[in-house]
Amino acid sequence: MSSKSEVLTLYKKLGETPLECLGRFRTEHPEYEKITMTYMGRLDPMAEGLLLVLAGDTRNKQDFLDLDKTYEFEVLWGFETDTYDILGMVTKVGMMPTKNFDTKIQTLMKGVLEKKTQMYPPYSSKTVMGKSLHTWAREGKIHEIDMPSRYIRVFSLEHIHTRLVSQQEILVEIEEKIKQVTGDFRQQKIIETWQATLQSGEQSLISKFKANVSSGTYIRSIAHEMGEKLESGALAYTIKRTRVGGYVL
Repeated sequence: MSSKSEVLTLYKKLGETPLECLGRFRTEHPEYEKITMTYMGRLDPMAEGLLLVLAGDTRNKQDFLDLDKTYEFEVLWGFETDTYDILGMVTKVGMMPTKNFDTKIQTLMKGVLEKKTQMYPPYSSKTVMGKSLHTWAREGKIHEIDMPSRYIRVFSLEHIHTRLVSQQEILVEIEEKIKQVTGDFRQQKIIETWQATLQSGEQSLISKFKANVSSGTYIRSIAHEMGEKLESGALAYTIKRTRVGGYVL
């Protein structure tokens, strides 16, 4: 097995890092304990779904890194965080975009489909001057560097539905999800900012989308940019990767 390549299609659970997903797989499948394994394409802790893993001979890893992908994701309107998803400090609370909402969504989607470049999110693994962006951000020095960008394509984008959810229900879900994350991701401080932000009795809109995108596209950045265009603020509430190239869940 170690002399040839094997592609594994793993399901990365919510809250896991890709490395934790690999560790769980090795525990559940002891026959892979001494086999070289590498994942092809990251997923953030708050994202779940298909994680491609190359086992055995990993020299052809590059062949899998540029595959296009499909995501199902939800956008929570009216809030921004410094990570562009729920595992971040709340930085803005805006107005819920209810007036002419369907028309605004169609305009936003058209803009997303026309995108050709995307700025890397502050909390990402992209390196600048030898340090990852999330290190610059954690040190409070992200404003000292020029943010890098990359070429992307959004091949299709579908609005599935929009639902109205109580902020109390949202808070319970956010707390449950963040508590599944291990390691130092500022979890307690983040939960405290959400507790101070979400008001009992208020309601918020959550929209679900499905997108086919090029490799390297950040879904949470798309959510953030949609909120900026709508001047309401927005973030990625849930993200699930369902396809990588010809591999599906």
